Amino acid sequence: MTSSFVREQAKPVERLPFTIKRVQTDEDMRKAVQIRHAAYARHVPEFARSLREPELSDYENDCVVLLAESKLDGSPLGSMRVQTNQGRQLSVEDSVALPDWLQGRRLAELSRLGVDGGRVGRLVKIALFKACFEYCENNRIDYLVLTGRSPVDRQYEQLLCVDVFEEKMTIPLQHVGNIPHRIMSFDIATGQERWEAVNHPLLGFFRHTRHPDIDISKKTMPRPVRVPVTPRLPDQPRGNPSVFALA
Repeated sequence: MTSSFVREQAKPVERLPFTIKRVQTDEDMRKAVQIRHAAYARHVPEFARSLREPELSDYENDCVVLLAESKLDGSPLGSMRVQTNQGRQLSVEDSVALPDWLQGRRLAELSRLGVDGGRVGRLVKIALFKACFEYCENNRIDYLVLTGRSPVDRQYEQLLCVDVFEEKMTIPLQHVGNIPHRIMSFDIATGQERWEAVNHPLLGFFRHTRHPDIDISKKTMPRPVRVPVTPRLPDQPRGNPSVFALA
């Protein structure tokens, strides 16, 4: 056994009321699209119309879609997509050239992040971030690139992400409906060191606790399908009264 495996197994275990996994099946993708569409419909309804079905990027070999599901009933609680630049440039690069210090680096871009707005929503969001950081470490990513509109960008600041360009500068991005976003980055290699330096409140969750319910190890990609998400009519009951689109 490797020393890293031994250290990981020695961490205290915390169980979550949900699981996080890679999208593997058509049903997984349907759930991811459902929570994604609901989240964006709440905050940017015009752009959300384009998110009723899976996007081609969801099936690219350099992308992984993560899905959080309730253990109670299997309902979707959150989702995000992570794309690396190993096969093509990041989606954000369709709108802007990244600076020289990011050129030639192994990059990953976080996008399509949305979570349920119920009591468990904040925990789901934090757990999705942990899964994303683990994915970046497992794939030897140098920098995670994040694009956030207000007020989401402040959540990225709290994780110690920094602006790629001028402080708080926003740029319209094609892959998010030309809505102005801040472009931010997170240095994966120094993440724990920087969290420790400020005694970050999420340090224990991210680095010193083992969460078996977060399992992103499988690599099977789903086949492309069209999975429409039927918008909920106003008089229909809502299982998730408030759902937040985060990026």
